[in-house]
Amino acid sequence: MNGEFNLIDKYFVGKQKQRKDVLLAAGDDCAIVQAPDNLAIAISTDTLVEGTHFLKNADPAWVAHKALASNISDLAAMGATPSWVSFALTMPEVDEEWLKPFCDAFFKLADYYDIQLIGGDTTKGPLAITLTIQGFVPVEGALKRSGANVGDWIYVTGNLGDSKAGLDVILDSNKREHPHADELEKRHFVSSPRVLTGQALQGVATSAIDISDGLISDLGHILKSSNVGASVDVSQLPISDELVAFLGSQEKALQYALSSGEEYELCFTVDSNAKSSLETLLVHTGTPVSCIGMIRPQGRIELHRDGEELDWDLTGFDHFKG
Repeated sequence: MNGEFNLIDKYFVGKQKQRKDVLLAAGDDCAIVQAPDNLAIAISTDTLVEGTHFLKNADPAWVAHKALASNISDLAAMGATPSWVSFALTMPEVDEEWLKPFCDAFFKLADYYDIQLIGGDTTKGPLAITLTIQGFVPVEGALKRSGANVGDWIYVTGNLGDSKAGLDVILDSNKREHPHADELEKRHFVSSPRVLTGQALQGVATSAIDISDGLISDLGHILKSSNVGASVDVSQLPISDELVAFLGSQEKALQYALSSGEEYELCFTVDSNAKSSLETLLVHTGTPVSCIGMIRPQGRIELHRDGEELDWDLTGFDHFKG
């Protein structure tokens, strides 16, 4: 199918310098890569579908950033260093006005993290983007969800809640009149994967996860895997001034911080001995971190503020529940 091959050659082949560990890249039946000695390969796959993860009129450059950044964030949560990515694109028809800004943004972010595209596929159908990303991690050094212990401190990176507010703007045009609507919409798409932070946490964090389904859900994954509970002080949740102004309520902003999906920040735990030196350890990453609570024996998340327990009924995002 000449159209398919022309599409691949024009937009995806020869757009990057070849990494030394890529022996054969896109253009053959398979890619061939070589992992360094004493390192394992971390692999993650994510799919973005039009109508579920982005609307038809979404900026294609932002869609590209979101697609790749969400995969990079998975590697960051394991403490891995990104290396290669494969890319499957399904489109109803070839749309060069959409493809050019998409590919420009995709390769800009890939080059920033030294990630090489090593292969993929194109086919006809509803617009969908599937990426499989690979990275290197020490064999015994990967961060996991299952290591949290009672008495560990719970941390998150960055600010939380902005992505959910940005989604509100996308889904409800009336909310474009709210303060900072345009900026929050951009933050929904354009996140900053915390790769350096994940690497710095190797051997320090007892557990870690990236926040893709909402803090309340993703912290819950750590608790389930580690067989522990958690106490969270909601007053310590990091929220932006823009979010508070957009919602007109600090309490609502805190609830967004707990339930907002697609943030791509990290949630991690450290033991008490590491707490005092954590900010010094992470200073070179430029990533702000906030201590929001502690791991407890009970198998649930207890929310409190000013010593008073809260009964907020919050959930994160589930694709099959809406």
